[in-house]
Amino acid sequence: MSSACGLDFGTSNSTVGWCPHGKATLLALEDGKLTLPSVVFFNVEDDSVSFGRAALAEYLAGYEGRMMRSLKSLLGSSLIDGQTEVGGKIVPFRTLLAQFIQEIKKRAELSAGQAFSSVVLGRPVYFVDGNADADRLAEQTLTEVARSAGFRDIVFQYEPIAAAFDYESTIQGEELVLIVDIGGGTSDFSLVRLSAARAAVTDRRDDILATGGVHIGGTDFDKYLSLASFMPLFGLGTQLRNNTEVPSGYYFNLATWHTINLAYTKKIGAQLNEVYQEAKEPEKLRRLLNLVEHKEGHWLALKVEETKIALSDTNSVTLTLDRISAELELSVNRSQFDLSISHLVTEINDTLAAMLADAGVNASEVDTVFFTGGSSGVSRKPRRSACTSR
Repeated sequence: MSSACGLDFGTSNSTVGWCPHGKATLLALEDGKLTLPSVVFFNVEDDSVSFGRAALAEYLAGYEGRMMRSLKSLLGSSLIDGQTEVGGKIVPFRTLLAQFIQEIKKRAELSAGQAFSSVVLGRPVYFVDGNADADRLAEQTLTEVARSAGFRDIVFQYEPIAAAFDYESTIQGEELVLIVDIGGGTSDFSLVRLSAARAAVTDRRDDILATGGVHIGGTDFDKYLSLASFMPLFGLGTQLRNNTEVPSGYYFNLATWHTINLAYTKKIGAQLNEVYQEAKEPEKLRRLLNLVEHKEGHWLALKVEETKIALSDTNSVTLTLDRISAELELSVNRSQFDLSISHLVTEINDTLAAMLADAGVNASEVDTVFFTGGSSGVSRKPRRSACTSR
């Protein structure tokens, strides 16, 4: 039996697959489910650590502790060499990443009934946009993290290429296929020539006409939806008595998954109390203080995510935000959501157009567009489907 597995460490969810007897199979990672949400919760009350859905459940149940999500977003950022406080202890972010990868490995091995020493890690086409050195450093960091988690042999595969090979197993003839992989943290594209006959060829480099990507994904959609529709309830865009705006940095931290915890420091708490005293609309700043004092930032971020998902299938959503303030409600419609992320969609479209131009291929020449990645559902297309373009 092979000692190798394939691991997709995702911004939102992670999966592991292997090939027992030559048949590709996904492994159950949590209560029989094939995905493990990329979430860690440090329970201060019980001095324990939980992962995935269990971590989310403990956090939402109100246990005192620290929740970390979208850990993959640390790769390629200046935060990767930083640290955070957990239960009075300082923990490097690299250690947190290794702890989560090690947990995935342990669960996969338990599910498979054997150890895995080798791994093929999925990676976005670009961890970092427009900076080749930073991109290489991000891959090197993930290699070091995987090694510290117990893997000896580590190789990488572009995530959209992996999706292309999955789609290839379902077709009979030859197709020029555009893979559009919009995940939690990145949007990646591959233009690949696929067929059942080509699937038997070991070296497929000549079939890959182009790859491209941009560091935009579902968590970015969450961020700008939050800033546009949620954060104004807490004072974003309002003024102080000196006619300057309330500093926006507090809101950007709360709207970004991997920086929410930065809003919970004593220093920020003291600053917010000063801002509250000078606010022209103190009731909104009072909500912000409640949010920070009760550490409800992750709860609010989950509400934003739920709204994004709901607006992929319906035109409007009304939410009750009673954890923040009694009888506080917010209605958001699809047009507001579209407007909030329009600049992101434009950047994704521009990146895709540039890739096709570099390949010398017109859109009309593409036989099939294959959407994958959880955030592709924002386009109101099936989350994992193929749709012909001509």
